[in-house]
Amino acid sequence: MGFWWFMFVCNMLVPATMIIAGYRMWKHCPHNINPISGYRTKRSMKNMDTWKFAHNYCGRLCWKAGWILAILTALVQLPFTNSSVDEIGFFSLVIISVQAVTLLLSIILTENALKKIFNDDGSLR
Repeated sequence: MGFWWFMFVCNMLVPATMIIAGYRMWKHCPHNINPISGYRTKRSMKNMDTWKFAHNYCGRLCWKAGWILAILTALVQLPFTNSSVDEIGFFSLVIISVQAVTLLLSIILTENALKKIFNDDGSLR
């Protein structure tokens, strides 16, 4: 049971980070475009409009996805409380893989939204 709790806490780290980081990006966008913190891609750093849009869009997306992942992670892992270490490890690998894909998908969706709303020079379409 100790390994199950350990993996449960580990598996909840990504959703918790997405919830916290998403909220921070959404509600507290960095005031200046910088190469150190925030949603930093070539397209998002064109100007303040793209910077704020990217943080708002990706922040909301990560916040929502984080809550969904937290609930799904708990629901998927609960039936394995009395399972073997190998079964818990395998399903944790599946959970972490889904979480990683979700993180990558949030970046892809944000970049597509930036591309749809803004021209290559950062001006509105």
